[in-house]
Amino acid sequence: MAKSTKATRTYRVGLMVGREWSFPPAFIEEVHKRDAGVTVDFVKIGAPHHDDPVPYDVIIDRISHEVPMYRSFLKHAVLAGTTVVNNPFMWTADDKFFGASLISKLGVASPKTIVLPNKQYVPGIKHDESLRNLEFPLDWQGIVEYIGLPCILKDAHGGGWRDVYVCRSLDELIHHYDTSGLLTMIVQEFIEWEHFVRCMCLGQEEILPMKYDPRVRKYIVEHEHLSPALGARIVKDATTIVKALGYDMNSIEFAVRGDVPYAIDFMNPAPDMDVNSLTPEYFQWVVTHMADMAIALARKPRKQAKELKWSTAFTAGRA
Repeated sequence: MAKSTKATRTYRVGLMVGREWSFPPAFIEEVHKRDAGVTVDFVKIGAPHHDDPVPYDVIIDRISHEVPMYRSFLKHAVLAGTTVVNNPFMWTADDKFFGASLISKLGVASPKTIVLPNKQYVPGIKHDESLRNLEFPLDWQGIVEYIGLPCILKDAHGGGWRDVYVCRSLDELIHHYDTSGLLTMIVQEFIEWEHFVRCMCLGQEEILPMKYDPRVRKYIVEHEHLSPALGARIVKDATTIVKALGYDMNSIEFAVRGDVPYAIDFMNPAPDMDVNSLTPEYFQWVVTHMADMAIALARKPRKQAKELKWSTAFTAGRA
């Protein structure tokens, strides 16, 4: 009997990265050494056409937050049937005020949060005409009475600790707000933490709670840093958040006060994966589980347009 000559399909994973050097080669090597019928290479695009096919089963996106054209291409890739990590439609829609509202609905402990009108606007905006829906002046005293002092002022769309200020007085809060320019800022309750945890969350299933010191921005390898009860709650809350967001790659920060973990930063869909930041031990965990996820999604893709109900808009459907 003649042997079958039918070729086994090879699945393709594309990687989009910026100025990171340790994670990409380690991830590519890890996937290839599995010999699982999955290859990884760097996505290359020039000026894509709107009807171009996308030759990848999965694309791992770690840079479109800084290169807007990439985000446009990745939305096209979702329409073409590629699974994008993370879903670019959700990533485009998120912000820290929306996030605070969302996890409050989910029952996860979080700081009190207020969103502020922009301090400045693009040319053409006239305060007395364009901003008739806003109330002026702001009730700063009411804001600090609700939030408390000290408080945190930060960019609603920012990351990487940029444009984040600890304000210990009303004067400090107003000063930093006055220098925020075109940014949309939020004010948050400052949690005086006794323990700080940063979770790496991959594939909506794998959660690694790491001890972290935000004062020196350093991970501390200490495996027994959480009690069983607190560790279980943090893993449960982190899983709830990433499943709600649909993120397969995210980091979540918890400030622990008493026995309560407050989710203070939970929309980081391109988390730092550098070996020098994570430490070699946690870096290897990330590389291993990213490879697991990429292979699994290549073989069994998520239908992301349908998953977040975008499919009804794309087809003008009503269901």
